[in-house]
Amino acid sequence: MKTLYDQAAHELSIKRRAFLTNSAYGLGGIAFASLLDKANASDGVLKKLHFPVKAKRVIHLCMAGGASHLETFDWKPELKKLDGQPFPESFTKGQQLAQLQNTVLKARGAFCDFHPHGQTGNVISDLFPHMASVADELCIIRSMQTEQINHDTAHAFMNTGSIIKGRPSMGSWLLYGLGCATDELPGFVVMTSAGKTGQQPVSARQWSSGFLPSKFQGIQFQSKGDAVHYLGNPDGVCQSTQRQIVEEVKRLNGIFAEDHVDPEIATRIAQYEMAFKMQSSVPELTDMTKESPETLAMYGVKQPGDGSFASNCLLTRRMIEKGVRMVQLYHRAWDHHGGLVEGMKAAALDVDQACAALIKDLKQRGLLEDTLILWGGEFGRTPMGQGTGRDHHILGFSVALAGGGIKPGSYGNTDDLGYRAVENPVSVHDLHATMLALMGIEHTRLTVKFQGLDARLTSIAGNIIKKIMA
Repeated sequence: MKTLYDQAAHELSIKRRAFLTNSAYGLGGIAFASLLDKANASDGVLKKLHFPVKAKRVIHLCMAGGASHLETFDWKPELKKLDGQPFPESFTKGQQLAQLQNTVLKARGAFCDFHPHGQTGNVISDLFPHMASVADELCIIRSMQTEQINHDTAHAFMNTGSIIKGRPSMGSWLLYGLGCATDELPGFVVMTSAGKTGQQPVSARQWSSGFLPSKFQGIQFQSKGDAVHYLGNPDGVCQSTQRQIVEEVKRLNGIFAEDHVDPEIATRIAQYEMAFKMQSSVPELTDMTKESPETLAMYGVKQPGDGSFASNCLLTRRMIEKGVRMVQLYHRAWDHHGGLVEGMKAAALDVDQACAALIKDLKQRGLLEDTLILWGGEFGRTPMGQGTGRDHHILGFSVALAGGGIKPGSYGNTDDLGYRAVENPVSVHDLHATMLALMGIEHTRLTVKFQGLDARLTSIAGNIIKKIMA
């Protein structure tokens, strides 16, 4: 379909093209050279960090679905005593509940026992004996709160600091600010696994780069089989031929970029280069034959690449060694509206050994001290029962941190029934601000102009939790 000719617009277009093409040194060429330089560079936009660096990389062990804090890290004997009785209305009157509105609320105590462990005395559920063995590496925050009571928006809030779609995830912010320590693998990698029950879907937008250039988005590796599809060349195409193709595509993109100043062109160039390098780096990364039987047993890996959380944890350690900036492991197994006892036991069995093994393995390799580990879900679960399970809960839940400049111990508390954070409440923005501080970043100074505002991971809030920093 032809558009009507607009003489004024045409003349303006000619003048604009002539200016960009014929100006001294060629502004289009300068812009493209700048974009290409950024695409190839491993460092981020922050040339000077704001704080001493305590963590260089992040591992997010995401218990997708919302693990119950009341069966993991938040022991409430008073709730146990109240089990089966009416839940006090003074706690819940006028409060937001997910699926328990207008129902008779009854207290549900933990079905498992808890014990203190290590010199820190961290109290941990008996469902997690392996995590208990690394109690002195953990900082357990028992006073987390979030703003979103449904899974997708709660994941988005935990990842991006916003419920608005199209905002960059924390991994993308880290890559944007700090860059990547490897040019052979993506700087931000995501893998998923699933348990027997409680499987909530996880959307790929949770690791999106949002309004940042797409080269900063998370790259999902497959947990089962080949981590990345189509790594090998087609029959009859050798590596030298492949290299020629990449170079020619790069040249054509360069010509296009001279007339169109668009960061996505630089992203495309960088991604072709990355794909070429991954053809050799990924097979080496995923080759577990050099891992000792003792290491495989420590993680509980039965077959590398079998799609299990344990296999993903071991692969994560290998990625960290190669310079990947952030790895997120989603284990979809924690949405227990019913079948809490069986579901929690199975989910804990899936992750407990591997989480502890990852901490131990990183420590013995000298990597834990500058690797920050975050364990937790998008929210907690109600201290009131929902049939044989628990509903979503946002006013108080627990996460655990390890390594990367974290001080072992515990921080904050919920009330006697585990309903609301009452001592040192921690928001998601506070958590993000603290994580960035450990990476050397003042959260208010890592911003991007978007829709006229200085957008950042922590929105307009966030306080650094200095008491949990070593």
